[in-house]
Amino acid sequence: MKIGIVGCAGRMGRMLVQAVVNQDGAELAGGTEMESSPFIGHDPAVVAGEVPCGASITSDADKLFADCDAVIDFTIPAATVEHAKLAAKHNTNLVIGTTGLSADDQAIIAEAAKSVTIIQAPNMSLGVNLAFAVTEKVASMLNDEWDIEVVEMHHKHKVDAPSGTALGLGRAAAAGRKVNLDEVADKVRDGHTGERKKGDIGFATLRGGDVVGDHTVIFAIEGERFEITHKASSRVIFARGAVTGALWTGKADAGLFDMQDVLGLKE
Repeated sequence: MKIGIVGCAGRMGRMLVQAVVNQDGAELAGGTEMESSPFIGHDPAVVAGEVPCGASITSDADKLFADCDAVIDFTIPAATVEHAKLAAKHNTNLVIGTTGLSADDQAIIAEAAKSVTIIQAPNMSLGVNLAFAVTEKVASMLNDEWDIEVVEMHHKHKVDAPSGTALGLGRAAAAGRKVNLDEVADKVRDGHTGERKKGDIGFATLRGGDVVGDHTVIFAIEGERFEITHKASSRVIFARGAVTGALWTGKADAGLFDMQDVLGLKE
């Protein structure tokens, strides 16, 4: 499968390149960067510290999508929605790891998924997706006497909060309880907040240092707590999962899927 990487010279982009070139059944078909990037014209595999692949980094995303079977996108919302449109235009499958997308952004992605296969997940790792599945199952078994809190910590450079993974865990808990997360989420607590509202799903966000990603879902009731924790020590787990997703799109019908579909974790 010919796979392209948008934002291929960044920290995550280089890991994605490495994951593609070291994956059987995958070929690195190219990558993009901003027009001002000093890496334009360079071989993306070489930039990532691998042997040359014969492709070149370009600023032309339209050409990249035209040349690839699938493209992996861990960029920013504004870029991702444009890439979704290009995916539909060129019938190129798309793997999205971008977080912080708005409802309007999601609508554009959903429209594109009517004609191509799109994998979208706030976290591509196997462990985190197991945590999503376990969180939903546990939440379905415990009534709302159990308080649910999601605590996450990331490096100091992360720009969105709560993290996409934390929100994904919150959505999993809400699905288990058969409620809408938007109606029960408590994302900010400051000052005299009053007593915790029964049934809420709370979020706490920590930022500092170079933490790749720590997430804990806490189920608490008087006298005991049950916690589900995942800690990432390397971004390679996200890259590996994304490439697995890209390969999976080659045998799937058009539609919008997540990593639990890819990993067969859904009942």
